[in-house]
Amino acid sequence: MKEKMKLGMGFFWVALVLSLVCFPNLSHAGVEPAQTKPEPQVSAGDKHVITLFENRVKNYLKLRNKVKAKLPALSKDSTPEQIESYRKRFEDALRSARAGTQRGDIFSATAADYIRRTLRTEFKGKDRAELREIVFEAETQGVPLRVNYPYPETKELTEMPPTLLLKLPQLPKEVKYRFVGRNMLLVDRDSNLIIDYMTGALP
Repeated sequence: MKEKMKLGMGFFWVALVLSLVCFPNLSHAGVEPAQTKPEPQVSAGDKHVITLFENRVKNYLKLRNKVKAKLPALSKDSTPEQIESYRKRFEDALRSARAGTQRGDIFSATAADYIRRTLRTEFKGKDRAELREIVFEAETQGVPLRVNYPYPETKELTEMPPTLLLKLPQLPKEVKYRFVGRNMLLVDRDSNLIIDYMTGALP
């Protein structure tokens, strides 16, 4: 009798293993898959606008690196005075190389429209309220919006929420987005130079 029971249990476990291998979905029967929110589709027109924007940023970066390569490199033992002198020379040389640059050369009308539309549609209700709170709590009053001039060191830099950065066109590590009120800036990380800016970005 015991032998028959052992044999019966053996058949049971073999059948169970085979059912799991051959029919894996049976182990999840009756369990609904988690519903994920579909990512919004970017139209072909918007993709083209994003590509043009990112290419303009890359062109700035090429010019910036070309200017930087002409300056004598700082040593690891440079004094604060030498570092400040280098920063000033870099800023002046870059401003000279970008002579004639105007607001909107990178934030073109189509790029600015895409960014405004993205912020308006992606950040609603609580998310928009939180974003506005972060931006307007920062001490950025009085920051002069001037292309090719530095963001004042005495003024606070608003950190961009990671969720926001994921929605915007991607930037190389040398360039960053910044808010001053409802306005959005492109700022050079090394020199703090305002590369370009757009008005009314934040809804």
